[in-house]
Amino acid sequence: MIPRYTREEMGRVWGDANKFARWLEVEVAAAETLAQAGDVPADAAAAIRERAKIDVARIHELEARVKHDVIAFTMAVGESIGDPAAARWLHHGMTSNDVVDTAQALQVREASLLIERGLVTFGEILDVRAHEFQHTPQIGRTHGVHAEPITFGLKIANWFAENQRNIQRFRDAAQQMAVGKISGAVGNAAHLGPEIEERICKRLGLQPTLVASQVIQRDRHAQYLNALALIAGLLEKIALEIRHLQRTEVREAEEHFGGEQRGSSAMPHKRNPVTCEQICGLARVIRGNMLAAHEDIALWHERDISHSSVERIILPDSTILIDYMLAKMTALIGQMRVFPARMMRNLESTHGLVYSGQLLQDLVERGMPRDEAYKTVQENAMVAWELEGDFRALIAKDARVAKYLDAAALERAFDLQRQLRYVDAIFARVFPDSRRAQAGVGGSS
Repeated sequence: MIPRYTREEMGRVWGDANKFARWLEVEVAAAETLAQAGDVPADAAAAIRERAKIDVARIHELEARVKHDVIAFTMAVGESIGDPAAARWLHHGMTSNDVVDTAQALQVREASLLIERGLVTFGEILDVRAHEFQHTPQIGRTHGVHAEPITFGLKIANWFAENQRNIQRFRDAAQQMAVGKISGAVGNAAHLGPEIEERICKRLGLQPTLVASQVIQRDRHAQYLNALALIAGLLEKIALEIRHLQRTEVREAEEHFGGEQRGSSAMPHKRNPVTCEQICGLARVIRGNMLAAHEDIALWHERDISHSSVERIILPDSTILIDYMLAKMTALIGQMRVFPARMMRNLESTHGLVYSGQLLQDLVERGMPRDEAYKTVQENAMVAWELEGDFRALIAKDARVAKYLDAAALERAFDLQRQLRYVDAIFARVFPDSRRAQAGVGGSS
């Protein structure tokens, strides 16, 4: 089942309504914790919990006047509480970034759950397609030039393994972001104390950062954007590979092309890898945002505001983009058309040249000096290359080769299955928990 992307879920995380709701969640947690400690009247904390409401329009109206978003927020929420005696305890002992940074951690946690879900789903479709083509021969290419045989499943297994590393890296980065701070305007916890900070954060399901200035230190944010950039890098790598494989001269795989889809306004025959090109482009945006996150690490003294405007863009944009890119690539891989017959035709198009490395090794093992073996194989290979001739036929006629390899040995040197004999063993390492890998089940269709 190919997941369909809907932007509402991730978009909701970063919308103003949810942002202010998370701010209020922090305020309520603080009020109730302070009430338990005897620092805020219990009835005031109860009133804040029961009556405080978010009115986005009213917050924006007030912000237009006071030019401060948190002050506008506390004014609007205070109005909703109704009772001035209770409302005066809202935001008690706190500075703006006690609320904003801690609430941002809650938003990032929500976004991260969606991204991790996308990563896991993407891994599942890679697993399926890797096993589908586990034994489908394909020419491996280095520098864009035919090298030695692989299988298409082995290529996809590489993508799967990197995605698994991305999952772990992303979980670590998300965990580093799951911290709060209620330590005041310069991080000295002068007004509420470290114990209250710990208790408020625990109520929110966060760890208190060990030390902060007015803000949580932005190396955490840079690490998080690094993790997103690495995810984008994998998606770009896959997209670029499919773009190459879809070239007319190659045509080993291609994006799904819908029945009503059109590729060009001028050329009706065109089937372009437009989704892959889109993903390659969006990866550049993520990397640019990663650099911006690194620029946010250095702030003046205990805090300036230069990072704030940046984060209002890069955190929503990057998480939304990664969520979108994962959904698009998952659907693309699931629907990707693969042409095994074309893969085999391309593999065989150089008439055996791709077995030159194996031939070299066999000659050395049979006693031919390595430099002599290399020159012998290369001389025949260059003739076959220039004349588009049959490399195997040339080798069979070379007396220098016949001295070391009989007909059976020569047959073995050009054996495709010999080249691919360890594919199942590699799959067992990449997919250790997969019964398909243990059974060596694969397809070539």
